[in-house]
Amino acid sequence: MSIGTFSNIYSDEIIRATELNRQSGQILDKALERPITITRNDQYFALLRREEVTFLVKTATQSKTIFELLTVAFCLLMGKEIGFEHPYGWLRVFDAEELQDFIKEVSEAFRLIDSSNHAWDMIDAIIHEWHESAIAIASPDLAAAFSDETDEVPLTKPSAHSAT
Repeated sequence: MSIGTFSNIYSDEIIRATELNRQSGQILDKALERPITITRNDQYFALLRREEVTFLVKTATQSKTIFELLTVAFCLLMGKEIGFEHPYGWLRVFDAEELQDFIKEVSEAFRLIDSSNHAWDMIDAIIHEWHESAIAIASPDLAAAFSDETDEVPLTKPSAHSAT
């Protein structure tokens, strides 16, 4: 399923409600192939497969999230303050180069929505990975662990006699 499929959604076949009542089987068969508009008085109804509607709703919902995420990243690049209380305030832990990498990754995955059935899963994974990285960067315990310079003690080979 792709957004391109719906580029001509309103150039579909228009059917009156009375025709739907008389020929419901044939009209449903047509709706398997393309959207159908059903008219009754001055009202118009779209007849689409459930999978197509699900795809459209998910695309609209997820696109809003992507837009907001990218807006926050661009605002941070421009020096605007975004608080940690903002749902995407976690992006503030990244420097300008990392924010540009984030924007590039999300944008490239978003462009695949038309051609890949797994694009939304890819986008979700990218956002999840960046969010987890932000949590790790912001954690004082992890920062201390990474910067800890304890002396390593090399392990010695166990001797054959000590295994009794």
